[in-house]
Amino acid sequence: MTVSIENTIKSRRTIHQFKHTEIPPLELLERAIDSCIWAPNHHLTQPWRFHLIGPQTAELICLLNAELVQSKKGEKAAEIKLRRWREIPGWLLMSRERVDDNLRDQEDYAACCCAAQNLSLLLWEQSIGMKWTTGEITRNGRFFDIVGLNFATESVVGLFWYGYPADIPQATRIAASKHIKSLP
Repeated sequence: MTVSIENTIKSRRTIHQFKHTEIPPLELLERAIDSCIWAPNHHLTQPWRFHLIGPQTAELICLLNAELVQSKKGEKAAEIKLRRWREIPGWLLMSRERVDDNLRDQEDYAACCCAAQNLSLLLWEQSIGMKWTTGEITRNGRFFDIVGLNFATESVVGLFWYGYPADIPQATRIAASKHIKSLP
């Protein structure tokens, strides 16, 4: 069956609930990353860095997140969040090097966002869902220590959870005509 890019774009959803039966094969993830990095990037800086997170590192991230949630929302909320995060089947992190040039920094971030969207679409075509999160934990110094990044020289573009969707939410968009402004 041939799937159009338009259909893939319009059918893709952020997945919040994953099946817990299996993690997608590593080969599918590697192939998606190999293709997603063809995203446009000014001066071909190729700023993205991918970090495949294993179960031990994921557990440390889950515990740190639960600690952060507990300090703000209490123990019950932390327990719920810990249980939910421990159910996430696959974990991937995208980072990039920080640069002093503000324009290049913006361009590199934009390129990484394009790569992240490509990754999401490529996985979706393989019936693999993804959630791209940039929550508070991804800016926490202890998170950087857990994943082995240098807070001073690198930034997190996103933490990606992936797996087979347990539920595919419905979505709508405002008509494109409402977003278009014609200029003389």
